[in-house]
Amino acid sequence: MLLIENFIHLFVEAAPWLMLGLFVAGIMKVFVPSQLMAKHLGQPGLMSTVKAALFGAPLPLCSCGVIPAAVGLRRSGASKAATTSFLISTPETGVDSISISYAMLGPFMAVIRPIAAITSAIIAGILVGKDETSTIDNSANASSAQTEDSCCASTAPTKETFTEKLKAGLGFTFIDLVRDIAHWLLIGLVFAAVIKTYVPNEFLLQWGDGLLAFIVMALVGVPMYVCATASTPIAAGLLFSGVSPGAALVFMLVGPATNIATVGLVKKELGDRALAAYLSSVVGVAFAFGYLTNYLVDLWNMDFLAQAEQAHGMVYPPLAYASSILLAGLMVYVLAGKVRKMYAPVAA
Repeated sequence: MLLIENFIHLFVEAAPWLMLGLFVAGIMKVFVPSQLMAKHLGQPGLMSTVKAALFGAPLPLCSCGVIPAAVGLRRSGASKAATTSFLISTPETGVDSISISYAMLGPFMAVIRPIAAITSAIIAGILVGKDETSTIDNSANASSAQTEDSCCASTAPTKETFTEKLKAGLGFTFIDLVRDIAHWLLIGLVFAAVIKTYVPNEFLLQWGDGLLAFIVMALVGVPMYVCATASTPIAAGLLFSGVSPGAALVFMLVGPATNIATVGLVKKELGDRALAAYLSSVVGVAFAFGYLTNYLVDLWNMDFLAQAEQAHGMVYPPLAYASSILLAGLMVYVLAGKVRKMYAPVAA
């Protein structure tokens, strides 16, 4: 069946780059402790906002995982501006999503996507910083209690040896992080395969490549819970079916940063004005970079399909198949664990 063939093809293409990103994410988990971030993000001002954006951009946290991490930073003394900046840059990009962007969309998207994410985070932090106060909101304890039961819990630092830390970091990445993204990655790949198989280019081309296309992508992305990694195959499917590169970028920026859980956290922790600044900066910067992307694509006459094929050609085929088998095994393992946990109380 053509749909299954397209799904397998997309999975094999993405697997080696995603595994590379996950490995780098595990190494970063070992060498970038959360205490270091909290130490540098406590003072209101531009520097803490920029640091938060740069700290958060490569971290392997999904839209859900960033919530307890951000609350932890806030409880450790991070400013509202820094917390906002961290909340945007972290889910919008990461080493894993950059690698899969390179594989599925080519080098241009792999570069402009993190630049746009960091820019969006800094602008939001600056806007929120205008109303910065030194008092932590009264809703802090209640919000912290809620986030402790969220689907992604932060990992407490340990006093272990380097080998033990490395093992724990890779375990976090290849078990915990894969558990967080597995079902959304499958949804993204299935979505991309369905679009590639059944959706004619003419249907998506009707949205054009300007403001209307951006608005449609934003309306789809704002309420949608999808991490940066899982949004990439969806964007690839849209792009190769006729949606403009700028509109695809809008979806990849807005979707991961604006799910309902994150919006609720911003409102409770930082207030209504911060929420307005948060949403306006995410959407506004996404639109601006969408226009910039379309302009550069036309100016340089880019062929995204050729770029993606070039990236695929860099991977030795046996390595791609081995990576896909390993990734599939990890996904089956963590998803089976979720099912066992779900039905354990019933069985008991």
